[in-house]
Amino acid sequence: MDVPAPGGSAPVISLRGAHAVLGARPVLRGIDLTVGRGEVVALLGANGSGKSTAVRAAIGRVPLTSGELELFGTPLRRFRDWRRVGYVPQRSTAAAGVPATVREVVSSGRLARHRLRPLGRTDRAAVQRALELVGMAGRAKDSVSALSGGQHQRVLIARALAGEPELLIMDEPLAGVDLASQHVLADALRDQVASGASVLLVLHELGPLAPLIDRSVVLRDGRVERVARPEQLHDPACHPHDSEVVHPASAVPRIETGQLS
Repeated sequence: MDVPAPGGSAPVISLRGAHAVLGARPVLRGIDLTVGRGEVVALLGANGSGKSTAVRAAIGRVPLTSGELELFGTPLRRFRDWRRVGYVPQRSTAAAGVPATVREVVSSGRLARHRLRPLGRTDRAAVQRALELVGMAGRAKDSVSALSGGQHQRVLIARALAGEPELLIMDEPLAGVDLASQHVLADALRDQVASGASVLLVLHELGPLAPLIDRSVVLRDGRVERVARPEQLHDPACHPHDSEVVHPASAVPRIETGQLS
């Protein structure tokens, strides 16, 4: 069972007894997951443990077969204020092959606030700030098709940040990203946390994000196996039966020859 963060206010995410099925295969098997206001929670676990399904369920993209989901204290079926939520999917598909500039992609993060109306001065300022946070202001006029993998990931994160969300959900933001970009993304995330944002991250390794993490929730076979502080993840006493240990300061995922950086 996930242990909720202390505090009197309702959590920004509350999953209780969540079950979900993809095809005919059970993927989530009764998980409890909470993210408190201003809290940074990392979802960890091996491939197939249910991490990405859990975050997609948390924003309603994967329906629950049973269990309950609330966002900002409101049941999902009644929740409408999606501008409060920023979602960064796994890289590889967003904006792929689209003839758009970096600024155009990041500007699309403001659409939930304006329903396709022209952007105003406040919107343009938010877009510029998001570009600066991820170190892409100098590439604003470039086509996204000309970017490296790490730069592309920065753009996806800037798009979410441009909407000024209260809750930021990121699915493997460090996967296949070079070390320089990882540190840029960590700095951008630190800025959001300092402003009061809540964050839910799917990660394989904490890397440069380790100092920002309040709780790490480890999944195995669609269940919450344990909840730990980042510094506990490499302590054998906390998980004596594990064959796979995630280290907070472990090396950056290796970039294979030919992989985008």
